[in-house]
Amino acid sequence: MEPSPSSAVEVAPGVYLPEAALSFSFSKSSGPGGQNVNKVNTRATLTVSMQALGEALPGYAMRRLDVVAGRYLTQQGLQLSAEDSRSQHANRRACMERLRETLVEALRRPRVRKPTKPSAGSVRRRLDAKKRRGKIKQNRRGKGKD
Repeated sequence: MEPSPSSAVEVAPGVYLPEAALSFSFSKSSGPGGQNVNKVNTRATLTVSMQALGEALPGYAMRRLDVVAGRYLTQQGLQLSAEDSRSQHANRRACMERLRETLVEALRRPRVRKPTKPSAGSVRRRLDAKKRRGKIKQNRRGKGKD
């Protein structure tokens, strides 16, 4: 589903969310900033509505989002925060970039592993090596006392 660009934000390639689904809050940060840290709300926390994500993402991506996002999924939705910078604006951009990375990872389908069998040559080499090693150990043994 692709809403009109004026009311939606592209959060990942081909994934559009309504602006109302993205909610930013700001609080005091423990990051860099000296005494500024005690005065200015620079930590940005982005909360994304799970309902909006469910409408924007295909089913396999929503299932994979559980694994990819892990502890960032809460009752309120997907919560990502950034306090890397002294700037509220830069932290807001960092939150959006983290959301993008998370959604791109959720959209990526993992490659299915195809089970294979070892080649006849590799089996033969492994068994030969085991026999050689066994003979080395056998030669270490004492001949015993008569």
